[in-house]
Amino acid sequence: MKRQALFIILFMVLPTAIALNAKVAVGTLAGTVVDSAGNPVAGASVSIQTSYGLHPNATLTDKTGHFAFARYKIGEYDLRASAGKAKSEWLHRIMIHSDKTTEVTIRLGPASK
Repeated sequence: MKRQALFIILFMVLPTAIALNAKVAVGTLAGTVVDSAGNPVAGASVSIQTSYGLHPNATLTDKTGHFAFARYKIGEYDLRASAGKAKSEWLHRIMIHSDKTTEVTIRLGPASK
């Protein structure tokens, strides 16, 4: 009887313990936002979402136009930047690789009226 109880407890607890210790593969997507002349843009908003349009998030560029989305699950993501009325096109299917940093440059288009 004691063996059965121990087996049941292990059967219930072990999968949870394994799941908690499983390492999720993550990477970083980073880059620079530049204007149409190629100059870095400080304070630009950079939006990210999965290539399926899920899990949107955003960050701002630093004074050198740099941004980073760290510890994201591996997979394909779409990016877009904006500053004032200027926006970039969506960059589609940017791949985040496990334990690596993917670097991109996002070029803003002319400001819309």
